[in-house]
Amino acid sequence: MSSKKWAAIMCTGALAAGALAGCGGKDSAPVADGKGGNAPFPVSMALLQVGDIPNKGSEFEQAVEKYTHTKLDIQWIPQAAFDEKVNVMIASNEMPKIMKVNYVPATISAIQGGQFWEIGPLLKDYKNLSAQDAQYYENISVDGKIYGIPNFRDIGRAAIVYRKDWFDALGLKVPASLEDWYNVMKAIATKDPDKNGKDDTYGTVLFKKYNEGTQPVLTRIAVGLGGVNRWGVDNGKFTPEFLTPEYVDVMKLFRRLFAEKLINADFAAFDQSEADKMMDAGRVAMKLNGVANNGKSFQDRLVKMDPKGVLDVEPFAGPKGPRLAGEPGNFGFLAFPKSAVKTEAELKKVLSFLDQLMDTPMSMLQLRGIENKHYKHIDGGKTEMTDLTAFQREIKPYRDNMVNVEGYNVAPLKDTPLGDKGTEMTRDNGKYAVPNPALTLTSAMNTERGKDLDQMIWDAQTKYIMGQIDDAGWQAEVDKWRKAGGDKLIGEYEEAYALQSRK
Repeated sequence: MSSKKWAAIMCTGALAAGALAGCGGKDSAPVADGKGGNAPFPVSMALLQVGDIPNKGSEFEQAVEKYTHTKLDIQWIPQAAFDEKVNVMIASNEMPKIMKVNYVPATISAIQGGQFWEIGPLLKDYKNLSAQDAQYYENISVDGKIYGIPNFRDIGRAAIVYRKDWFDALGLKVPASLEDWYNVMKAIATKDPDKNGKDDTYGTVLFKKYNEGTQPVLTRIAVGLGGVNRWGVDNGKFTPEFLTPEYVDVMKLFRRLFAEKLINADFAAFDQSEADKMMDAGRVAMKLNGVANNGKSFQDRLVKMDPKGVLDVEPFAGPKGPRLAGEPGNFGFLAFPKSAVKTEAELKKVLSFLDQLMDTPMSMLQLRGIENKHYKHIDGGKTEMTDLTAFQREIKPYRDNMVNVEGYNVAPLKDTPLGDKGTEMTRDNGKYAVPNPALTLTSAMNTERGKDLDQMIWDAQTKYIMGQIDDAGWQAEVDKWRKAGGDKLIGEYEEAYALQSRK
């Protein structure tokens, strides 16, 4: 969706009936019951269970109800059965007023089938919701329209977490070219940065799902060097990343590293948690599937094993500077079923409630907890956590499901310099993020066989890196992918993109 189209969505109806003179927001107002009285407005929600289920009527819920003049009724859905349960609720059309959903085919189909409210034209009326970066909303759009509020997560948080002390000792810089990547990996593996007289360190280690999810290692490196994020589009023509020169070069880099024993030989069966443990134990120089905020926590873990170890964080970059594989920017989104929210007037009350959750008192409640119980105010306008364990148990389940943005309407936390750096990078580096142009495109082939097609390529990549197939073998695997549905997938993305571009 272009910025012009986003502006059009946000401003649609702004002058209707002379209600507004422009596209500016307005302050959140207390939510009324819709009956002309002062009774609290009932808000039912279905949310993802994160940790233990909070007590009904908890101190958090009471504070929200008092501030927003609502009565909450929250249903918690266990993570293991979340999408399945949501699918059942959608199929039966028995849903609450606010439904947390993931951006998955079943949800998209229900949206296209008219079960949820479109809210794009209304967002301009809510000062907090409309103040957020348009990319957040674009990343959950369906056919170019907005049907929900994201559980906001930072888009530009990709970062290299690395051993600064080792880099300094060996005269290394954070890689910004293919040659840099090879030289750093070789130096760390062969020049004994920990001074124990053994070749037992790695520049990085791979793990069995190294290229899955929202933090794929090879994708991040390739994007940093000028490549595409999962898919590239040029004049309406789509190309999967693994057919681009930058990505193929990164595959060849890792093939060489594997052949020279500069990465772990067992990566195809290696769990990510074990890779993190190697970082903690002082055997790995770089975590490539991390985020900027990981630096502080990994530093805390490292010093338990190596008190003199020093970590730092930097963005992925290339010859032209920082360039990041943009993440989806959400932990699912909150949608509004027409079966539960009967009228547009009622929808506006629900949106008012969510907008109020981003006011300062509610942002502080979600992100810091209850004052003098979970946190306290300190000098310099900052806050300090006083009981993080209680916060994780009592507040985090709500924080992870509702609407809040770290750094927006919330006092900053007291932190270490590395922690502050990670927070600043996470907040500011969205400008370097490269979006995935296929993220919100619909495709019948992707719905039916997308996971199988992905797995075909991931398996072929692993075989190629391990030297089990050569260049001809890799091309044969690509040809198989094309015949198995890859070419059809490309065509459907191109059709969906063209249709979306015309709207």
